[in-house]
Amino acid sequence: MSALTRCLQEEAAAIAAAADRLDSAQVDAALTLLDRCADLRSKLVITGVGKSGIVARKIAATFSSIGLMALYLNPLDALHGDLGVVAPEDVALLLSNSGETQELIEILPHLRRRGTARIALVGRIDSSLARGCDVVLDGSVDREVCPLNLAPTASTAVAMAVGDALAAVWMERRGISPADFALNHPAGALGKQLTLTVADLMVPADRLHPLDEADSLQAVIAQLTSDGVGACWVRKPGQGGRLSGLITDGDLRRALEHHPPMAWATLRAAELMTADPITVGPELLAVEALERMERNRRKPIGVLPVLADQGPMLGLLRLHDLVQAGLGPSSR
Repeated sequence: MSALTRCLQEEAAAIAAAADRLDSAQVDAALTLLDRCADLRSKLVITGVGKSGIVARKIAATFSSIGLMALYLNPLDALHGDLGVVAPEDVALLLSNSGETQELIEILPHLRRRGTARIALVGRIDSSLARGCDVVLDGSVDREVCPLNLAPTASTAVAMAVGDALAAVWMERRGISPADFALNHPAGALGKQLTLTVADLMVPADRLHPLDEADSLQAVIAQLTSDGVGACWVRKPGQGGRLSGLITDGDLRRALEHHPPMAWATLRAAELMTADPITVGPELLAVEALERMERNRRKPIGVLPVLADQGPMLGLLRLHDLVQAGLGPSSR
């Protein structure tokens, strides 16, 4: 067994021991306070010094990402004015392995005076910090993984694991859905799949110039070139805003292949277009539009017309834009 493997196993054993050591009543009390935070739309304020402060920042980021407003409070700054961010309805989570961190001890009476509920995540449940809090979570370890038993290693791993577990269980209690999660992760792959709509990515109709069914091949080529989106839409006669058909670069190539060159001069848009193409609405999720493109068996679809409920043309959705937005196959 390598030294690295041994250290990892020791940290894993420390987390497993912490799981057995945690008092279920205290855990339930902590989760109840987190529920109250969500119900009151108040904050979870997390604080710690040194390595515990780094863990506190991560726990705050995790809770914020799942929909519970959370922030890291530097305890030194708190004592010099930043306590102003803490409200009576908030919940404070204080991290300290020793449970005797002076900066946190000094914060306690001010939190108590405000009526702010306090949760201690400590390595000693008989510490001063634990005695000053409403709820105590036991994050103690037998020893650090550090060979000197000095550098915070197993203790920070346990504190991080307890914070992650609290967040995961709270998500279950609140019924947080993938859609809820995506609201706070709009730039991630899941967020894009659950929030981006066709309207967000389409080329709007005011950037496109419609063709008439009687327009010549030369007019079609000129329009394809000038719009630069790889497709043109053809409007119905006498109904300027309604779609008659779609002409893509592929439609044009196929039409030229199937007609002899001497007939090209007589070709009209109506003969080149795909009549009644597959269309989508603007509110459809972009990832669902991509699936419709991929499901089509007749021919590859690279562009979808976007229509309003009553039929007017709103724009074109291109496969290129979907891929550029990170919705290609590799992101799903």
